[in-house]
Amino acid sequence: MGEYKILTINPGSTSTKIAVFKNEYLLYEKTLRHSSKEIEKYKKIADQFEFRKSVIEQALKEANIEKKDLDAIVGRGGLLKPIQGGTYKVSDAMVEDLKVGVLGEHASNLGGIIAKEMADEVSIPSFIVDPVVVDEMEKVAKISGVPEISRVSIFHALNQKAIGRRAAKEMNKKYEDCNFLIVHMGGGITVGAHKKGKVIDNTNGLDGEGPFSPERSGGLPVGALMRLCYSDKLSKDEVSKRIKGNGGVVAYLGTNDIRDVEAMIEKGNKKAELIYEAMIYQICKEIGAYATVLEGDIDSIILTGGIAYSKKIVEKIKNKVKFIAPVIAYPGEDEMIALAQGGLRVLNGEEKALDYEKEVLATNI
Repeated sequence: MGEYKILTINPGSTSTKIAVFKNEYLLYEKTLRHSSKEIEKYKKIADQFEFRKSVIEQALKEANIEKKDLDAIVGRGGLLKPIQGGTYKVSDAMVEDLKVGVLGEHASNLGGIIAKEMADEVSIPSFIVDPVVVDEMEKVAKISGVPEISRVSIFHALNQKAIGRRAAKEMNKKYEDCNFLIVHMGGGITVGAHKKGKVIDNTNGLDGEGPFSPERSGGLPVGALMRLCYSDKLSKDEVSKRIKGNGGVVAYLGTNDIRDVEAMIEKGNKKAELIYEAMIYQICKEIGAYATVLEGDIDSIILTGGIAYSKKIVEKIKNKVKFIAPVIAYPGEDEMIALAQGGLRVLNGEEKALDYEKEVLATNI
């Protein structure tokens, strides 16, 4: 394996995280904060491109990091058309889909756009890795029960797949030879059934599936939701916010920080305790359901994301589901190293960079 210097770019709603790696060794990392005033100038997320790019370039200049010394730039993948998991070369067609927001606007859409522009300036490759729209679901999993509605794959693909590879490596196995149930627990919670390197079913954490989370409603009783939508109580935007943003724990308790909830419980807050236990209950129930997808053949149940830092939650989940398979926790979501590893696998010849247009066509046949 050669030595490769890789810049990774991960845009969020009010920040842009950047990091430089030599292979998997972190050389430099910085979170660039953007004020609401700076962001509000732009009508569309794609319009932020020049602003974010200039901020990144200034940070690199201050750190004495030259673009010409890089071997590749890897951006966070955004809301593209459904594609298989893997590392993709950023193409003109991909950039166009990210700019128009083919599946919606999200700050992560900027990752591929900025990566390509900066990489092209110094004639090096640009990639994205495992965007949230990774779709490896089996056909049977896409049937919803209503012909006009298909289940859609949107989940924490980057972190789930990176953690799957990490766990497999620690077991002296290949990710492609393992079956995992992976639960990403952050502001949103998603559950994925990983079978031999493919996520054959997963909860759509963006659109109201799975357990409720600190900021999202999870699956709701459909009839009650329909009646709420047709009542005069909430507008369409308000209902949407209840599903994603103002739903779940924050709707009940006024905080989206699980540490705050645990502090409330310590002080004897019974409502906080009930909501906390209910979230854990729903996570465990979803794990049980997804165990059937893998027919009980599971190497490990893996808990990851920020909430996995809570030893109490990890222990409570473990006690409820350990009869299914061993439970391990990898707290946090180290997306920057996951992006670098995806680019590195292509640079060192472990994988071939995938073609966006071909994979979109194959996925949607």
